[in-house]
Amino acid sequence: MKKYFLFVIMLLAVSTQAQQTLIPKKTTLAALTKANQYFMEKWPDTGKEIVLNKTWPSNIWTRGVYYEGLMALYTIDPKQSYYDYAVQWGEKHNWNLRNGIKTRNADDQDCGQTYIDLYLIDKKPERIANIKASIDTMLKTSKIDDWHWIDAIQMAMPVMARLGKIYKDTAYFHRMYEMYEWTRNGLYNKEEHLWWRDKDFIPPYKEPNGQNCYWSRGNGWVLAALVRTMEQLPENSHYYKIFLNDFKEMSAAVLPLQRMDGFWNASLHDPNNYGGKELTGTSLFVYGITWGIRKGYLDKKTYYPVVVKAWNALVKDCVHDNGMLGFVQSTGKQPSDGQPVSFDKIPDFEDYGLGCFLLAGSEIYKLK
Repeated sequence: MKKYFLFVIMLLAVSTQAQQTLIPKKTTLAALTKANQYFMEKWPDTGKEIVLNKTWPSNIWTRGVYYEGLMALYTIDPKQSYYDYAVQWGEKHNWNLRNGIKTRNADDQDCGQTYIDLYLIDKKPERIANIKASIDTMLKTSKIDDWHWIDAIQMAMPVMARLGKIYKDTAYFHRMYEMYEWTRNGLYNKEEHLWWRDKDFIPPYKEPNGQNCYWSRGNGWVLAALVRTMEQLPENSHYYKIFLNDFKEMSAAVLPLQRMDGFWNASLHDPNNYGGKELTGTSLFVYGITWGIRKGYLDKKTYYPVVVKAWNALVKDCVHDNGMLGFVQSTGKQPSDGQPVSFDKIPDFEDYGLGCFLLAGSEIYKLK
Protein backbone atom coordinates (compact mmCIF):
# COMPACT_ATOMS: atom_id res chain seq x y z
CA MET A 1 0.00 0.00 0.00
CA LYS A 2 2.83 2.40 0.88
CA LYS A 3 4.41 1.72 -2.50
CA TYR A 4 1.11 2.51 -4.21
CA PHE A 5 0.76 5.88 -2.47
CA LEU A 6 4.39 6.70 -3.24
CA PHE A 7 3.71 5.91 -6.88
CA VAL A 8 0.66 8.21 -6.92
CA ILE A 9 2.64 11.04 -5.32
CA MET A 10 5.38 10.63 -7.93
CA LEU A 11 2.83 10.76 -10.71
CA LEU A 12 1.31 13.92 -9.30
CA ALA A 13 4.75 15.50 -9.02
CA VAL A 14 5.59 14.62 -12.61
CA SER A 15 2.20 15.93 -13.76
CA THR A 16 2.68 19.23 -11.93
CA GLN A 17 6.19 19.64 -13.31
CA ALA A 18 4.93 18.91 -16.84
CA GLN A 19 2.24 21.54 -16.51
CA GLN A 20 4.88 24.13 -15.66
CA THR A 21 7.10 23.29 -18.62
CA LEU A 22 6.44 25.50 -21.60
CA ILE A 23 6.13 23.71 -24.90
CA PRO A 24 9.26 24.10 -27.07
CA LYS A 25 9.67 27.21 -29.22
CA LYS A 26 9.55 25.12 -32.37
CA THR A 27 6.18 23.70 -31.30
CA THR A 28 4.84 27.18 -30.65
CA LEU A 29 6.06 28.44 -34.02
CA ALA A 30 4.63 25.39 -35.78
CA ALA A 31 1.21 26.04 -34.23
CA LEU A 32 1.30 29.71 -35.21
CA THR A 33 2.41 28.86 -38.74
CA LYS A 34 -0.27 26.22 -39.19
CA ALA A 35 -3.08 28.43 -37.92
CA ASN A 36 -1.98 31.37 -40.04
CA GLN A 37 -1.50 29.26 -43.16
CA TYR A 38 -5.06 27.94 -42.81
CA PHE A 39 -6.38 31.48 -42.87
CA MET A 40 -4.18 32.76 -45.69
CA GLU A 41 -5.20 29.84 -47.87
CA LYS A 42 -8.87 30.39 -47.04
CA TRP A 43 -8.62 34.11 -47.87
CA PRO A 44 -6.12 34.42 -50.75
CA ASP A 45 -7.73 37.69 -51.84
CA THR A 46 -7.11 40.16 -49.02
CA GLY A 47 -9.66 42.60 -50.41
CA LYS A 48 -12.53 40.12 -50.64
CA GLU A 49 -15.64 41.24 -48.77
CA ILE A 50 -16.87 39.28 -45.77
CA VAL A 51 -20.42 38.07 -46.40
CA LEU A 52 -22.53 37.01 -43.43
CA ASN A 53 -25.90 38.46 -42.40
CA LYS A 54 -24.63 41.53 -44.23
CA THR A 55 -21.61 42.35 -46.33
CA TRP A 56 -18.54 43.78 -44.62
CA PRO A 57 -15.41 45.25 -46.19
CA SER A 58 -12.27 43.38 -45.20
CA ASN A 59 -10.67 46.34 -43.43
CA ILE A 60 -13.07 46.21 -40.47
CA TRP A 61 -11.80 45.67 -36.92
CA THR A 62 -12.01 41.88 -37.03
CA ARG A 63 -9.56 41.73 -39.90
CA GLY A 64 -7.49 44.53 -38.39
CA VAL A 65 -6.92 42.43 -35.28
CA TYR A 66 -5.79 39.52 -37.46
CA TYR A 67 -3.20 41.72 -39.13
CA GLU A 68 -1.97 42.93 -35.74
CA GLY A 69 -1.28 39.28 -35.01
CA LEU A 70 0.29 38.68 -38.40
CA MET A 71 2.69 41.58 -37.90
CA ALA A 72 3.59 40.16 -34.49
CA LEU A 73 4.28 36.80 -36.14
CA TYR A 74 6.40 38.61 -38.73
CA THR A 75 8.64 39.97 -35.96
CA ILE A 76 9.62 36.45 -34.89
CA ASP A 77 9.43 34.77 -38.30
CA PRO A 78 9.96 37.43 -41.02
CA LYS A 79 8.64 35.57 -44.03
CA GLN A 80 8.22 37.63 -47.16
CA SER A 81 4.81 36.05 -47.75
CA TYR A 82 3.52 37.53 -44.48
CA TYR A 83 4.73 40.99 -45.36
CA ASP A 84 3.31 40.75 -48.87
CA TYR A 85 -0.04 39.56 -47.57
CA ALA A 86 -0.28 42.55 -45.23
CA VAL A 87 0.80 45.04 -47.90
CA GLN A 88 -1.71 43.59 -50.35
CA TRP A 89 -4.44 44.17 -47.75
CA GLY A 90 -3.50 47.80 -47.37
CA GLU A 91 -3.27 48.33 -51.11
CA LYS A 92 -6.62 46.67 -51.77
CA HIS A 93 -8.21 49.28 -49.51
CA ASN A 94 -6.06 52.16 -50.75
CA TRP A 95 -4.76 52.41 -47.18
CA ASN A 96 -8.14 53.82 -46.18
CA LEU A 97 -10.58 53.27 -43.34
CA ARG A 98 -14.00 51.66 -43.63
CA ASN A 99 -15.85 54.99 -43.36
CA GLY A 100 -13.09 57.27 -44.59
CA ILE A 101 -10.90 59.75 -42.80
CA LYS A 102 -13.75 61.60 -41.08
CA THR A 103 -14.69 58.58 -39.00
CA ARG A 104 -14.30 58.77 -35.22
CA ASN A 105 -15.21 55.12 -34.79
CA ALA A 106 -12.39 53.15 -33.14
CA ASP A 107 -13.43 49.99 -34.99
CA ASP A 108 -12.79 51.78 -38.29
CA GLN A 109 -9.40 53.01 -37.09
CA ASP A 110 -8.01 49.65 -35.97
CA CYS A 111 -6.61 48.92 -39.43
CA GLY A 112 -4.29 51.87 -38.87
CA GLN A 113 -2.14 49.87 -36.47
CA THR A 114 -0.99 47.64 -39.30
CA TYR A 115 -0.84 50.45 -41.84
CA ILE A 116 1.55 52.29 -39.55
CA ASP A 117 3.63 49.17 -38.86
CA LEU A 118 4.00 48.66 -42.60
CA TYR A 119 4.90 52.32 -43.04
CA LEU A 120 7.70 51.89 -40.52
CA ILE A 121 9.11 49.06 -42.65
CA ASP A 122 8.84 51.00 -45.91
CA LYS A 123 8.05 54.68 -45.42
CA LYS A 124 5.71 55.23 -48.31
CA PRO A 125 3.55 58.22 -47.34
CA GLU A 126 0.31 56.75 -48.68
CA ARG A 127 0.46 54.01 -46.06
CA ILE A 128 0.05 56.43 -43.19
CA ALA A 129 -1.76 59.42 -44.72
CA ASN A 130 -5.38 58.39 -44.17
CA ILE A 131 -5.07 57.05 -40.65
CA LYS A 132 -3.14 60.16 -39.65
CA ALA A 133 -5.80 62.39 -41.23
CA SER A 134 -8.53 60.54 -39.32
CA ILE A 135 -6.84 60.96 -35.95
CA ASP A 136 -5.80 64.55 -36.71
CA THR A 137 -9.44 65.40 -37.40
CA MET A 138 -10.30 64.15 -33.92
CA LEU A 139 -7.51 66.17 -32.33
CA LYS A 140 -8.97 69.36 -33.77
CA THR A 141 -12.04 68.98 -31.54
CA SER A 142 -12.47 68.80 -27.76
CA LYS A 143 -14.63 65.67 -27.93
CA ILE A 144 -13.24 62.82 -25.83
CA ASP A 145 -16.23 60.50 -25.24
CA ASP A 146 -15.94 58.30 -28.34
CA TRP A 147 -14.69 55.20 -26.53
CA HIS A 148 -17.91 54.26 -24.78
CA TRP A 149 -17.17 50.53 -24.98
CA ILE A 150 -13.90 49.03 -23.79
CA ASP A 151 -13.03 47.20 -27.03
CA ALA A 152 -12.47 50.65 -28.54
CA ILE A 153 -9.43 51.20 -26.34
CA GLN A 154 -7.59 48.39 -28.11
CA MET A 155 -8.76 49.39 -31.54
CA ALA A 156 -7.65 53.03 -31.46
CA MET A 157 -5.38 53.93 -28.54
CA PRO A 158 -2.31 52.11 -29.97
CA VAL A 159 -2.86 54.02 -33.22
CA MET A 160 -2.54 57.34 -31.43
CA ALA A 161 0.52 56.11 -29.56
CA ARG A 162 2.22 55.12 -32.82
CA LEU A 163 1.51 58.49 -34.40
CA GLY A 164 2.81 60.33 -31.35
CA LYS A 165 6.05 58.38 -31.48
CA ILE A 166 6.56 58.77 -35.22
CA TYR A 167 5.89 62.50 -35.30
CA LYS A 168 7.34 63.21 -31.86
CA ASP A 169 4.10 65.00 -31.04
CA THR A 170 2.81 64.63 -27.50
CA ALA A 171 -0.60 65.96 -28.55
CA TYR A 172 -1.44 62.42 -29.66
CA PHE A 173 -0.39 61.05 -26.27
CA HIS A 174 -2.38 63.68 -24.40
CA ARG A 175 -5.57 63.12 -26.38
CA MET A 176 -5.42 59.33 -26.16
CA TYR A 177 -4.99 59.61 -22.41
CA GLU A 178 -7.93 62.01 -22.12
CA MET A 179 -10.11 59.53 -24.00
CA TYR A 180 -8.81 56.59 -21.99
CA GLU A 181 -9.42 58.43 -18.73
CA TRP A 182 -12.99 59.27 -19.76
CA THR A 183 -13.69 55.59 -20.45
CA ARG A 184 -11.85 54.48 -17.32
CA ASN A 185 -13.85 56.78 -15.08
CA GLY A 186 -17.07 55.20 -16.29
CA LEU A 187 -16.22 51.54 -16.87
CA TYR A 188 -13.27 50.53 -14.68
CA ASN A 189 -14.09 49.10 -11.27
CA LYS A 190 -11.28 50.53 -9.19
CA GLU A 191 -11.94 48.01 -6.40
CA GLU A 192 -12.01 44.81 -8.44
CA HIS A 193 -9.60 46.11 -11.12
CA LEU A 194 -11.69 44.84 -14.01
CA TRP A 195 -13.77 46.58 -16.66
CA TRP A 196 -17.46 46.53 -17.48
CA ARG A 197 -17.81 46.16 -21.23
CA ASP A 198 -20.10 49.20 -21.53
CA LYS A 199 -22.77 51.05 -19.55
CA ASP A 200 -25.25 48.18 -20.01
CA PHE A 201 -23.27 46.08 -17.53
CA ILE A 202 -22.70 48.58 -14.74
CA PRO A 203 -24.56 47.63 -11.54
CA PRO A 204 -27.34 47.03 -10.80
CA TYR A 205 -26.68 44.59 -13.69
CA LYS A 206 -25.43 41.31 -12.23
CA GLU A 207 -24.44 37.87 -13.40
CA PRO A 208 -26.72 34.96 -12.36
CA ASN A 209 -24.51 34.31 -9.33
CA GLY A 210 -24.90 37.91 -8.16
CA GLN A 211 -21.40 39.03 -9.18
CA ASN A 212 -20.44 41.88 -11.50
CA CYS A 213 -20.33 41.00 -15.18
CA TYR A 214 -16.79 41.13 -16.54
CA TRP A 215 -16.44 39.77 -20.05
CA SER A 216 -13.18 37.96 -20.66
CA ARG A 217 -12.46 39.21 -24.18
CA GLY A 218 -13.40 42.78 -23.30
CA ASN A 219 -10.92 42.84 -20.44
CA GLY A 220 -8.41 41.14 -22.71
CA TRP A 221 -8.76 43.97 -25.21
CA VAL A 222 -7.88 46.50 -22.54
CA LEU A 223 -4.87 44.54 -21.30
CA ALA A 224 -3.60 44.19 -24.87
CA ALA A 225 -4.20 47.89 -25.53
CA LEU A 226 -2.13 48.87 -22.51
CA VAL A 227 0.75 46.73 -23.77
CA ARG A 228 0.54 48.00 -27.34
CA THR A 229 0.38 51.59 -26.13
CA MET A 230 3.19 51.37 -23.59
CA GLU A 231 5.44 49.88 -26.26
CA GLN A 232 5.26 53.23 -28.07
CA LEU A 233 5.70 55.54 -25.08
CA PRO A 234 8.87 56.67 -23.32
CA GLU A 235 9.09 54.78 -20.04
CA ASN A 236 9.52 58.04 -18.14
CA SER A 237 6.23 59.35 -19.51
CA HIS A 238 3.57 60.26 -16.96
CA TYR A 239 1.04 58.37 -19.04
CA TYR A 240 3.25 55.28 -19.15
CA LYS A 241 3.25 55.11 -15.36
CA ILE A 242 -0.54 55.33 -15.20
CA PHE A 243 -0.98 52.66 -17.88
CA LEU A 244 1.56 50.43 -16.17
CA ASN A 245 -0.25 50.69 -12.85
CA ASP A 246 -3.56 49.72 -14.49
CA PHE A 247 -1.78 46.88 -16.30
CA LYS A 248 -0.40 45.49 -13.06
CA GLU A 249 -3.75 45.79 -11.31
CA MET A 250 -5.57 43.99 -14.10
CA SER A 251 -2.95 41.24 -14.32
CA ALA A 252 -3.27 40.58 -10.60
CA ALA A 253 -7.07 40.57 -10.86
CA VAL A 254 -7.26 37.92 -13.62
CA LEU A 255 -4.60 35.71 -12.03
CA PRO A 256 -6.90 33.86 -9.57
CA LEU A 257 -9.69 33.60 -12.16
CA GLN A 258 -7.84 31.15 -14.41
CA ARG A 259 -9.53 27.78 -14.82
CA MET A 260 -7.76 24.59 -13.79
CA ASP A 261 -7.39 23.65 -17.47
CA GLY A 262 -5.51 26.88 -18.23
CA PHE A 263 -8.30 28.85 -19.90
CA TRP A 264 -10.41 31.74 -18.62
CA ASN A 265 -14.20 31.59 -18.77
CA ALA A 266 -16.05 34.07 -20.95
CA SER A 267 -17.61 35.37 -17.73
CA LEU A 268 -14.74 36.12 -15.39
CA HIS A 269 -16.74 36.21 -12.16
CA ASP A 270 -19.40 33.60 -12.91
CA PRO A 271 -17.90 30.31 -14.10
CA ASN A 272 -21.36 28.78 -14.38
CA ASN A 273 -22.66 31.39 -16.81
CA TYR A 274 -21.49 30.01 -20.14
CA GLY A 275 -18.35 28.64 -18.57
CA GLY A 276 -15.87 26.65 -20.58
CA LYS A 277 -12.78 26.92 -22.71
CA GLU A 278 -12.55 30.16 -24.71
CA LEU A 279 -9.63 31.17 -26.90
CA THR A 280 -9.87 34.92 -27.44
CA GLY A 281 -9.90 36.19 -23.86
CA THR A 282 -7.36 33.57 -22.85
CA SER A 283 -5.02 34.52 -25.69
CA LEU A 284 -5.20 38.22 -24.87
CA PHE A 285 -4.42 37.55 -21.21
CA VAL A 286 -1.46 35.39 -22.26
CA TYR A 287 -0.27 38.15 -24.59
CA GLY A 288 -0.41 40.83 -21.92
CA ILE A 289 0.92 38.85 -18.98
CA THR A 290 3.77 37.35 -21.00
CA TRP A 291 4.83 40.82 -22.08
CA GLY A 292 4.77 41.88 -18.44
CA ILE A 293 7.02 38.97 -17.49
CA ARG A 294 9.45 39.76 -20.30
CA LYS A 295 9.66 43.39 -19.27
CA GLY A 296 10.18 42.51 -15.63
CA TYR A 297 6.96 44.20 -14.50
CA LEU A 298 5.33 40.98 -13.31
CA ASP A 299 6.96 38.52 -10.93
CA LYS A 300 8.05 35.56 -13.03
CA LYS A 301 7.68 33.05 -10.21
CA THR A 302 4.04 34.05 -9.79
CA TYR A 303 2.95 34.61 -13.38
CA TYR A 304 5.08 32.22 -15.44
CA PRO A 305 3.11 29.09 -14.44
CA VAL A 306 -0.07 30.92 -15.42
CA VAL A 307 1.00 31.63 -19.00
CA VAL A 308 2.60 28.20 -19.35
CA LYS A 309 -0.62 26.46 -18.39
CA ALA A 310 -2.68 28.74 -20.63
CA TRP A 311 -0.46 28.62 -23.72
CA ASN A 312 0.08 24.88 -23.52
CA ALA A 313 -3.70 24.45 -23.30
CA LEU A 314 -4.37 26.78 -26.23
CA VAL A 315 -2.02 24.86 -28.51
CA LYS A 316 -3.12 21.43 -27.30
CA ASP A 317 -6.88 22.01 -27.19
CA CYS A 318 -7.66 24.63 -29.85
CA VAL A 319 -5.61 23.96 -32.98
CA HIS A 320 -7.24 21.64 -35.50
CA ASP A 321 -5.10 19.43 -37.73
CA ASN A 322 -5.79 21.80 -40.65
CA GLY A 323 -4.97 24.91 -38.62
CA MET A 324 -8.51 26.06 -37.84
CA LEU A 325 -8.91 27.34 -34.29
CA GLY A 326 -11.58 26.02 -31.97
CA PHE A 327 -13.21 27.49 -28.85
CA VAL A 328 -13.44 30.99 -30.39
CA GLN A 329 -16.39 32.99 -29.10
CA SER A 330 -18.14 34.80 -31.93
CA THR A 331 -18.53 38.57 -32.00
CA GLY A 332 -20.63 40.21 -29.32
CA LYS A 333 -20.19 41.96 -26.02
CA GLN A 334 -21.07 39.54 -23.24
CA PRO A 335 -20.63 35.92 -22.11
CA SER A 336 -23.92 34.76 -23.66
CA ASP A 337 -23.09 35.97 -27.18
CA GLY A 338 -21.89 33.49 -29.77
CA GLN A 339 -22.73 30.49 -27.66
CA PRO A 340 -22.20 27.63 -27.58
CA VAL A 341 -18.42 27.84 -27.88
CA SER A 342 -16.89 24.53 -28.91
CA PHE A 343 -13.91 22.96 -30.60
CA ASP A 344 -15.70 22.37 -33.91
CA LYS A 345 -17.88 25.46 -34.15
CA ILE A 346 -16.79 28.03 -36.73
CA PRO A 347 -17.36 31.54 -35.32
CA ASP A 348 -19.04 34.24 -37.38
CA PHE A 349 -15.62 35.78 -38.07
CA GLU A 350 -12.48 33.61 -37.95
CA ASP A 351 -9.97 36.44 -38.25
CA TYR A 352 -9.84 38.20 -34.88
CA GLY A 353 -9.52 34.94 -32.93
CA LEU A 354 -6.48 34.07 -35.00
CA GLY A 355 -5.11 37.56 -34.41
CA CYS A 356 -5.38 37.11 -30.65
CA PHE A 357 -3.71 33.69 -30.90
CA LEU A 358 -0.82 35.05 -32.99
CA LEU A 359 -0.27 37.93 -30.57
CA ALA A 360 -0.11 35.53 -27.64
CA GLY A 361 2.14 33.02 -29.34
CA SER A 362 4.54 35.65 -30.62
CA GLU A 363 5.05 36.95 -27.08
CA ILE A 364 5.45 33.42 -25.73
CA TYR A 365 8.09 32.77 -28.40
CA LYS A 366 10.14 35.72 -27.12
CA LEU A 367 10.26 34.40 -23.56
CA LYS A 368 13.69 33.26 -22.42
